[in-house]
Amino acid sequence: MAKDQKTTKRSTLADVVTREYTIHMHKHVFGRSLRKRTPHAVKAIKAFAEKAMGTKDVRIDPALNKALWARGVKHIEHRIRLRIARKRNDEEDAKDKLYSYVTYVPVASFKGLETTVVDDE
Repeated sequence: MAKDQKTTKRSTLADVVTREYTIHMHKHVFGRSLRKRTPHAVKAIKAFAEKAMGTKDVRIDPALNKALWARGVKHIEHRIRLRIARKRNDEEDAKDKLYSYVTYVPVASFKGLETTVVDDE
């Protein structure tokens, strides 16, 4: 790139997008004390969604919360498939213009799954 060309930062405001990710949860909770594993997994998912979508406001679907807590506080699934949707915030007093909504996607096997962009209805 030449010195005289300006680099402009793209706005994520126009980018309302939905993607599916597979997260390796075991590396986030391994070595964690048993009674803190599932709460830490929830925090790790929020941090992942914040980094992947570039939004500070991350909301977790109740079905995802139920799937995380299904085996209790001590035992968490090694991998989990998530659908993260970046949406516009329509509230009047909203601090951020966008938020991320994280939902659970049940899968039979994680073999061959990659990050994919999903078409929203």
